[in-house]
Amino acid sequence: MISAEMRYTLHEWFTGKKKLVIGVVILALLLVFYPVGMMLNHQINDDVDFNLAEEELTPGGSRAVAMSIALIEREVEETGWVANKPFPFPSSLLDNMPNFQIGLMYAMSRFSIEMTDELGRSRGSSQVDPDLDKASGLLKYDGTIWIWEPSTSLLPTASADRQYIAGKNALVSYNRRLAQGQAVFDRRADNLIAFLDRVGADLGSSSASLDLRANASSAGWFDLAADDVFYATKGRLYGYYMILRELGIDYQDTINEKRVGVVWQKMLDNLRTAAEMDPLIISNGYNDGLLMPSHLAVQGFYLLRARTQLKEVANILLK
Repeated sequence: MISAEMRYTLHEWFTGKKKLVIGVVILALLLVFYPVGMMLNHQINDDVDFNLAEEELTPGGSRAVAMSIALIEREVEETGWVANKPFPFPSSLLDNMPNFQIGLMYAMSRFSIEMTDELGRSRGSSQVDPDLDKASGLLKYDGTIWIWEPSTSLLPTASADRQYIAGKNALVSYNRRLAQGQAVFDRRADNLIAFLDRVGADLGSSSASLDLRANASSAGWFDLAADDVFYATKGRLYGYYMILRELGIDYQDTINEKRVGVVWQKMLDNLRTAAEMDPLIISNGYNDGLLMPSHLAVQGFYLLRARTQLKEVANILLK
């Protein structure tokens, strides 16, 4: 006969073992779930040779707008927007990819705003295109917002990815109407100059962010904040490169007429070089460092080269 005390002891022992097994299983799942999930989700879409498919080109539409549509669709719908994913999504622990996505979407937002204010209307006194106005508002949405934002409301809210898809659809509508002659895309040199000035100003802001981080630390590979700045800047540079590459085709007649093609191509080359940078580990060391160089300084060099050439293009277009 087993005494009541013995039964109690055995019960406690088995209960403890059960809890231990459950704890080990949960820990094992977490150790597999998060690393594997992060690896499966991580994707930096920095393919500078990415081209528009035939079905994405609308005869009579803008190639730059079509590229913006394609990039938003690729980043949000195909790859999946991870910059707003909360715990327990494995992608919530990613670092470089969300910063790249936010930087890229900022460039798309900047382009849509300039389309609304300059390129998509005949003159400053003309009516704003409703689709472009809608797109520019939606693409400015905070990319970190998920379907629930407790800091502002306990009720569900619109997620960033939903807003971006709606913005993309507005651009699709605009480009379709443009192809049908029901919308404006004014290919005047002064409109292009205005857009280049805005891009140049934004690159100046990115340069200041790089400079601030570079001066804040010289920890090399151990600066855990350097990659945030690097990939956010990389996203903007990539977005601007892709848009300007296609905008050069949209404005081919103006570029040829003003004989600015050589400088335009040099500007694109420097943007491309900066956008392609992809070190295995981002280092924020001394500018003359041997083992741990400053990747931020190198990125900033090509950024400023491109910015200088943007100004050169604008000056030539003024003549």
